[in-house]
Amino acid sequence: MTHRPERCADNAPWYLPQGDEVSLFEAAYRARLPVLLEGPTGCGKTRFVEHMAWRLSGRPLITVACHEDLTATDLVGRYLLVDDATVWSDGPLTRAVRDGAILYLDEIVEARKDTTVVIHALTDHRRLLTIEKTGEQLVAHPDFLLVISYNPGYQSLLKDLKPSTRQRFVTLPFQHPPLDAEARIVAHEGGVDEDTARRLAELGHKVRALEDLNASVGTRLLVYAAQLIAQGIAPRRACEAAITRAVGSDDELRQAIADLIDVIVP
Repeated sequence: MTHRPERCADNAPWYLPQGDEVSLFEAAYRARLPVLLEGPTGCGKTRFVEHMAWRLSGRPLITVACHEDLTATDLVGRYLLVDDATVWSDGPLTRAVRDGAILYLDEIVEARKDTTVVIHALTDHRRLLTIEKTGEQLVAHPDFLLVISYNPGYQSLLKDLKPSTRQRFVTLPFQHPPLDAEARIVAHEGGVDEDTARRLAELGHKVRALEDLNASVGTRLLVYAAQLIAQGIAPRRACEAAITRAVGSDDELRQAIADLIDVIVP
């Protein structure tokens, strides 16, 4: 998906900084250093990239949600048959390299192994993309930037990020926001009052603190619950639909979350 945000403060992707991640990203962009966003699902990594693309004079942003069937060919491009002629079609990586876009590979280790190999030459001083099927070697546009995300707590050992890849990136660590900050985010993004937002944020923190249940509720799910509440759904029902059912099928975990909802959510 390609997105080029217009330069208008009213449509800026809203993001609440938690530390110095904005200034670090801007410095990395000025130096054209590839960036790795590391943190749990739903903690704001994608929104951060969208916000930074807007801040950087509305740089075009191409987002690729990585999955187990994503190959290097999907990223680079392929020949297609068009009107009885064979025509080369650039993939999202090639388009970003040519046009000077920010390419965001979300959850990079979900993709097949050959995808990380193809980006290596773009992450050092060469900034080079080789298209083997056409014999073309592309030097990246001066404005091109590669950003990837990685959730170390979610991935298995078989889908870990190799040191040879990790060490090519400037790493910005992300985590779930502190309680007060998360309440602000939920209120702003969910359209609910401050009290409801704080209760939802407290619920998120309590769920994450559950021991031995592998519970991970991102801010995104809290915002979903808030948006349902803002649409008139009863708070407990909204939490059940947006949070309890989203964490998986483990009955013990679901019951533990339901108990917390009974106590925290009115």
